[in-house]
Amino acid sequence: MARPRRQDQRRAELVAAAREAVLERGMLGLRLRDVAERAGLSSGAVLYYYPTLTGLLEEVQRAAVERFCDLRSAAVAAHTDPRRRLLAMIGSGLPSGPDDELCTLLYELGTIARRDPAYAARHIDLFGRQVAIYTGILEAGAAAGAFTLAADALTIARNLVVLEDGYGLHLVQAVAPIDVATAEQTIRAYASLATGCDLGEL
Repeated sequence: MARPRRQDQRRAELVAAAREAVLERGMLGLRLRDVAERAGLSSGAVLYYYPTLTGLLEEVQRAAVERFCDLRSAAVAAHTDPRRRLLAMIGSGLPSGPDDELCTLLYELGTIARRDPAYAARHIDLFGRQVAIYTGILEAGAAAGAFTLAADALTIARNLVVLEDGYGLHLVQAVAPIDVATAEQTIRAYASLATGCDLGEL
């Protein structure tokens, strides 16, 4: 039996191989063999560490969600002004384009959330964590007098995340109908209306 440290290393390698396979083939065409080939193992060896492909992909999704949320939190933490924090949050939520691996990975994994409760739960967690960051920024800005909210902070926060998701889904397409700058500008325009603060001036 493999030692614990070796097992942890092999699991990390399999998660990396699965991530690459999802990005290359997409979720709909993904097979266990695709992951095994990238890891240099047999399908049986992969199943020794992860009894099901679903379980392995859940770990890929978990890691992607954590990384995405950490990046967004770090972008916001770099500022103290609520307006700058809001702009940083908006700027960190959109993919850079079709080659944005992290956002593409999250969208690919999100396609099966409709059918699998485990994936759906993590997708809901991703949504909730982003909403919570936005809500905190909005409430702090309103308390400081920087924002005059047009609705409750939670509603505005949810709308901002949904706008990011909608535009982001278009931005990772092979041929995007809108560019990143326009998408970000549009979200900023909504945020300006919702907060009573002209973010364009910043």
